[in-house]
Amino acid sequence: MRFGILGTGRITRRLVADLQSTPGVQVTAIASRDAERAAWYAQQYGVATGLCGYQALLDAADVDAVYIALPPSLHAQWAIAAAAAGKHLLCEKPLATNHADALAIAEACRAGGVRWLDATGWLHHRRTAAFSERAHDGELGKLRHISTAVSFFEPFQSGDHRLVASLGGGCLLDLGWYAVGLPIWFAGQPQAVMASGIYQQDVLYRVTAMLWFDHDVTATVSCGYDTTTRKWFEVAGDSGSIVCDDFTRSWAERKPRFWTHDRTGSAQAHEFEDHQEQHMIQSFVDKSIDLSPWQRQALLTQQTLDAMLRSIASGQRETLDVKELSS
Repeated sequence: MRFGILGTGRITRRLVADLQSTPGVQVTAIASRDAERAAWYAQQYGVATGLCGYQALLDAADVDAVYIALPPSLHAQWAIAAAAAGKHLLCEKPLATNHADALAIAEACRAGGVRWLDATGWLHHRRTAAFSERAHDGELGKLRHISTAVSFFEPFQSGDHRLVASLGGGCLLDLGWYAVGLPIWFAGQPQAVMASGIYQQDVLYRVTAMLWFDHDVTATVSCGYDTTTRKWFEVAGDSGSIVCDDFTRSWAERKPRFWTHDRTGSAQAHEFEDHQEQHMIQSFVDKSIDLSPWQRQALLTQQTLDAMLRSIASGQRETLDVKELSS
């Protein structure tokens, strides 16, 4: 599968390397709104062609799929355009800035007959499959409560779109994609949320929330830009729990890991070897693999973030439209 890259943001370098090192994948073009910038990044990343303008990349005959590395406010526009051009779509998170746009992307891809996936790497790690299996095979007993926290202290570069509200900035669409997605992965469709937020420079800097699920399962969520690095979760049942301190991406120079605890506090560590982004890309390009579980995860996450924004604005508990989520 030949990939074209829309955008030259800081995330691009890592994903280009991941794409180029995945068997059966080739990066053939990268596009920027500026011709010199496109040419410079193509040279830096070892990409054959630098193109001026995003539509030029969608028109390229040697591009089968696009990776969208643009600010969130541009995701829907160019994802829908990519689908209309017959290009498969791998999109940096968040999928969109709201659930309506996320649904429009999914529908455009369905109509265009192309595959789509949000580039949320941790979902594709073999470690994730392992702790998910333990959560659902009865080892934890009945699921009761999930806690998760994802934060990085002011992780910004000059001109960072995360500080611009109109570009989809703020910690909720950024770090909240992970923090909210985690309990959804384990517990499924939320029924209601209650959230509060702290703003700086007109964007959300910290969000704290409570989520309610079927069968009396609850979750607490924290994400923010004013707190030290955290990327952990605990999933607790009535018989045991799972703890992971680096679920979004393993700590540098440490193997991916998690712990299981029983009622007595006895703990067992589990370690893994895997490259989550490459595994994600392999799943994306292998057309025999059904992407719908991850697609549903993305749409549920987007809808829940919408409800959290409503709750922050209203100061009230907000319910989620089950019928809309199921669509």
